[in-house]
Amino acid sequence: MAGSWGLKKSLVVAAIVVATVASFLYPSRGCRFPAIYNFGDSNSDTGAASASFGRLPPPYGETFFAESLGLPLVNAYLDSIGSNFSHGANFAASGSTIQPVNAKIYGAGFSPFSFNVQLLQFEQLQDRTEELYTQAEISEITSKLPKPEDISQALYILDSGQNDLYYGLVTMTRKQVNESIPYIISQFALFIEELYQLGARAFWIHSTGPVGCLPYSVIYFPPKPENMDQNGCVKSHNEVATEFNRLLKQRVSQLRVELPDAVLTYVDIYSAKYSLISEANKHGFIDPLGYCCGHSGDYYVQCGKKAIVNGTEVVGNACSDPSVYISWDNVHYSHAANRWVAHQILDGSLSDPPISLAQACHKPVNS
Repeated sequence: MAGSWGLKKSLVVAAIVVATVASFLYPSRGCRFPAIYNFGDSNSDTGAASASFGRLPPPYGETFFAESLGLPLVNAYLDSIGSNFSHGANFAASGSTIQPVNAKIYGAGFSPFSFNVQLLQFEQLQDRTEELYTQAEISEITSKLPKPEDISQALYILDSGQNDLYYGLVTMTRKQVNESIPYIISQFALFIEELYQLGARAFWIHSTGPVGCLPYSVIYFPPKPENMDQNGCVKSHNEVATEFNRLLKQRVSQLRVELPDAVLTYVDIYSAKYSLISEANKHGFIDPLGYCCGHSGDYYVQCGKKAIVNGTEVVGNACSDPSVYISWDNVHYSHAANRWVAHQILDGSLSDPPISLAQACHKPVNS
């Protein structure tokens, strides 16, 4: 999200879903993805917002995912310092939307790096890579770039929609939000079609999560009893997310017919996250609607920021043990929660069709 919930609060700790993918790029069986390209928002931003708008202060990054992986973490495309794109690139940026950013969306604090801009960045990387590979004398540069032939063999991960929904929820009526969803889905489909025209073939497409269970929703849209579900989440917000996901899944199914050479896997992130919230204690988490970094209540301080409260400076520090919270700050999942979610989706049990990530380059036999 953006504004008071986004650009300055983007979670630059690596999105575990993106990072974990790297460990599956060279499986003993199944697909061999030479690269991954990720598109989305702060849920999978590994440095774009920080590189573009100034480095985020600690404690952001303190639980950066640094376990041993099959390949290096995919670098943010906008982070030019020390980046290596030989195994792909991450175009996701905090506060970004699927729909193109207009003056109203930008004025509400959302990022200018919407999907259409991320596509332009991908095209730039593709075009410049092809140009540089024709110049044999600069092999030291091409060693940090993907091979041109990897474009059609790479895995393309798409995770976005949360910001589009929140923009609607804070600026529109519920009816208007629902009416806006088909347009957002059409832009999502157009993005996939354009990636396909550029050579992309294997897509791993995430649904949006239960936005009504984010601490931000519960704090700033405190639900009345009739608008609260059994877990204390904002029911109407989750209903909007559910409708978005229904139409996205439907459109992905249509795209399988329209893009015959593509393999499109729809991944039900919503179910994984809602399951974690419903059974938080069972999985070692406390206070499923609470969060680790920042403070809200009698006063509010952003994670990593300072504020003056009753003449005294207070800091939005992190909790002592982030691993026991589902949410890191009030809009982003923690390292531990993202890792749990990743483990739920990699085997394909929450996917349509039900194929694992290691098989995401293959069409199901009956397709």
